[in-house]
Amino acid sequence: MQQNNSKVTPAGIAPLANIAIAERAISRALGRGLHQPGLVVMHGPSGYGKSMAAAWVTARNRAYYVQADDYWTKKTMLLDMCKALGISLVGGDKKKALTTVYDMALAVKAQLEQSGRPLIIDEFDYVVDKNLVEAIRSLYEGSKAAILIIGEENLPLKLEAWERFHGRILDWFRAVAADLADAQELARMYCPQVSVADDLLERLIDKTKGSVRRICTNLETIQEESFGMGWESVDLATWGNRPISSGKAPGRG
Repeated sequence: MQQNNSKVTPAGIAPLANIAIAERAISRALGRGLHQPGLVVMHGPSGYGKSMAAAWVTARNRAYYVQADDYWTKKTMLLDMCKALGISLVGGDKKKALTTVYDMALAVKAQLEQSGRPLIIDEFDYVVDKNLVEAIRSLYEGSKAAILIIGEENLPLKLEAWERFHGRILDWFRAVAADLADAQELARMYCPQVSVADDLLERLIDKTKGSVRRICTNLETIQEESFGMGWESVDLATWGNRPISSGKAPGRG
């Protein structure tokens, strides 16, 4: 049985493999050569903990973070970026209010360039779907900032259609499925009052195909069931034929 000695990071995030991958990605962009591009991409299936990794890397590197969504336009994208970068839109102190897309874009470029801080753009598939890729390229060209792009597993294929953007990508980093070490860390965080055996964690990994999100959901269920049953520890035999959520939709009854 594993012990419940937590190794959770100061940010309250379990130190999973994909956090180390995200750290390597941002370090690659920040440490690039003078004439090398500054865009790096982290990609992988939904549920692998990429956004969790982004949160850790954001805190660790004082990065600016924005999350794209389905409602982004060029203007709303820049509004979100101005907010994330601490840029005031109202003016003052002889500064004019930022009322146009062009004004906001100039302000974002200037802040990225002057601060030297990296930018993380999560859910980048929305940027592609909303035809905003060239707008991001323009922000990069105007600032030469280190930019970490995070998206789904097919993002590299999608970006091939954007030749000028694709040519400025320094490196690609693939997120990985959770392994036993990751599951042990997640158990310490999401099931802290119950010792979960490795054989049960291995079953969770297999059933969820290594999805961090689904492993966490199952661990919370295991803790609730353990409280109800009075278990202080639980292994695969103890869990028995109780269900493990794989994320698949139920079949027709």
